[in-house]
Amino acid sequence: MSTVTLYGRPGCHLCEEALEALQRVRSRTPFTLEQVNIETDDTLHKRYLERIPVIYVDGEHLFDYEVDEHALQQRLVYRGGR
Repeated sequence: MSTVTLYGRPGCHLCEEALEALQRVRSRTPFTLEQVNIETDDTLHKRYLERIPVIYVDGEHLFDYEVDEHALQQRLVYRGGR
């Protein structure tokens, strides 16, 4: 099962929208979801603050700012079929 990681911070409206999109995709194609609050780590905060939300799938960077649900679904199905 793939792992999707969402880097964001509390109060980020784009992060909330990304989480909702991830949950919609997850209802069709299961994956493990990890949420990382960039405010708890100075390095992550510096790296991602200007581009959150940032989404990775199995350690590979896929999206900044918003989630392309169709592209994510395709990626998860492709990965799952390997």
